Amino acid sequence: MLTARKAFDEGPWPRMTAYERTKVLLRLAGLIEKHNDQIATLETWDTGKPYEHAAKIEVPMVIGPALATGNSIVLKTAEQTPLSAFYVANLLQEAGLPEGVLNMVSGFCPTAGAALCSHMDVDKLAFTGSTDTGKAILALAAKSNLKPVTLELGGKSPFIVCEDADIDTAIEQAHFALFFNQGQCYCTGSRTYVHEKVYDEFLEKAKALALKRTVGDPFKSGTEQGPKIDSKQFEKIMKYIRSGVESGATLETAGERFGEKGYYIKPTVFSNIKDDMLIVQDEIFGPVQSILKFKDLDEVVKKANNSRYGLAAGYLHSALTLQTPWHEP
Repeated sequence: MLTARKAFDEGPWPRMTAYERTKVLLRLAGLIEKHNDQIATLETWDTGKPYEHAAKIEVPMVIGPALATGNSIVLKTAEQTPLSAFYVANLLQEAGLPEGVLNMVSGFCPTAGAALCSHMDVDKLAFTGSTDTGKAILALAAKSNLKPVTLELGGKSPFIVCEDADIDTAIEQAHFALFFNQGQCYCTGSRTYVHEKVYDEFLEKAKALALKRTVGDPFKSGTEQGPKIDSKQFEKIMKYIRSGVESGATLETAGERFGEKGYYIKPTVFSNIKDDMLIVQDEIFGPVQSILKFKDLDEVVKKANNSRYGLAAGYLHSALTLQTPWHEP
């Protein structure tokens, strides 16, 4: 922390012109492109996400606006996924980033994370993760120096399909909204509301699409879904699936482990769901799609807003798709 503070107060990075900082970051961009395969491989080892996804989507997005504006950064990685971040940190040094501007911390949230959030030399916090952890971060920031906090927290986003929507388009987009990144997105469209007039057709086609999804070795070409990150997350998702069955929802597909080894879960689809079920109320963060029925827009708007989360929402009406993100208070 002292190194980052000194680099910001006394070092050259904040005092460089935007043009000078741009040259460093452009060198970094070139190095990231050069080392794309290595970074993507580490990301797949860390998270289990398909290599093709990591290489084509994740890695090309790694350019930091916080660095571009002249800040010093202390980056705490998730304890499960430190490897790719440390690799990129080394590339930043190679690109010419001054000493102390980027500082890496790896550890557990209750210790390393709490110390970072409470430290008086930290002027600003940004966090992506669970809602419970976000609440803890706000409390720690308030107890220290009332530092500003930016949060991207959990979600239980509604995806609404109206009766006049193009059903095939709606199914593909709802499938993508839920199963993208193995269901591990905070704005995942995990509550799929479908008008009763097209519900049966939508359900049958959504099941068929889920059954076609390729689960397996994340390094194998064509794999769409790899394993969960660890046994804890695997068991959490399986617990929600059991809860859905026990509460009376209809398990349309899967709901079980894929294969005999590893933390793989088959793409799962539920129907005949009530809004008070845990699979509707809680963020599952996994490949579990809940397809609910509605009669009119007034009804579904109330259902969509009946959530303690508030990260994103979307609807499909005729041929129009609208994504409206908003941050939790």
